[in-house]
Amino acid sequence: MKLFEKCPVCGGEIVEKEVEKVLKGGSNTAITKVKAEVCLHCGERLYSPDTISRFEDIRAKLAQENVSEFEPIGKTFLAA
Repeated sequence: MKLFEKCPVCGGEIVEKEVEKVLKGGSNTAITKVKAEVCLHCGERLYSPDTISRFEDIRAKLAQENVSEFEPIGKTFLAA
């Protein structure tokens, strides 16, 4: 079920794709794959309300250091 027929930003064609989303909470970062409607012209991504709710839950867990359900994939460093 498409949320929009055309992109609300540029009016371009929208298709459903699986995309990676980077989420940050506190000093932690998670990457998740989700379905999104993506504009073929400008790249705008549109997420369902359920997906947005999932993002909020993940960000809250990351901020609270509650990362036991996430799989570590490496370390991240900030170069000055």
